[in-house]
Amino acid sequence: MIVPARGAELFYSTRGEGPVCLVLSAIGTRPYERQIPSGLSEGLKLVFVDLRASGKSTGEPSQVTLDSLTEDLEAVRVSLGVEKVAVLGHSLLGIVAIEYGRRRPRSVSHVIAVGTPPTGDMAAVAARSRSFFDEDASEDRKQVLRENMSRLPAGASMAQTMYAQTPMRFYDARFDAAPLFAEAERRPGLLMHLMGDVTPGWDVLIGAGGSRAPIFLAHGRYDYTVPHVMWEGVASRLPSARLEIFERSGHQPFVEEPDRFVAAVMDWMKPAAREAKA
Repeated sequence: MIVPARGAELFYSTRGEGPVCLVLSAIGTRPYERQIPSGLSEGLKLVFVDLRASGKSTGEPSQVTLDSLTEDLEAVRVSLGVEKVAVLGHSLLGIVAIEYGRRRPRSVSHVIAVGTPPTGDMAAVAARSRSFFDEDASEDRKQVLRENMSRLPAGASMAQTMYAQTPMRFYDARFDAAPLFAEAERRPGLLMHLMGDVTPGWDVLIGAGGSRAPIFLAHGRYDYTVPHVMWEGVASRLPSARLEIFERSGHQPFVEEPDRFVAAVMDWMKPAAREAKA
């Protein structure tokens, strides 16, 4: 489906029935259609949205701000004809999900942020990533990473580097992640713009008092790219936030622990929905 927005057209696909949950993507909808467990669409209507300037959506990265992304998601919600939506954002896109919930509290019932940092300062995230890996990872995991990185060709692509970092991204240090991203539509301009221009000054605690939508923070115990320890002392300061650690997962717990992920999200949404109505 195509939704017109200011200066762009937004693409989305759907799966399942029930309350609507927008699933955000900057690499095309197919990878997340594949990765998000089918069990989640048994209780929710999942709407996979290509953000502006990514996937099949049009527009230029330079147009993108947190304000414009909020307006784009509002356009999708209105086109679906629903009063409220839940929103799920993975990694950096969890920032977009959290901000949509803050900026449009009447439109967002629940926010699910998976592997999302509490700050948009990527230098700070990278520094904590390195230190946590050094402190916590097993010697075998470190050796696999060294071997993977040594085999990277000169001028390796972003995708090649990401696959080499599997020991930092998955519970299974030798996991083959490539099939998960088959049919990805990579237009790195948006992600580079988000990291370089849109989110560097973002901090989850800034404006936290105005948050109304409940937030589910899902993190893998073995995620060394966005370590769960970054949320220590932070999650408890957010209204209606719950931090859930998945003990056999890395950066994508919905892939490595799909059944537990579905059960945790759906169990959380039931009481959160009652609180949101109160």
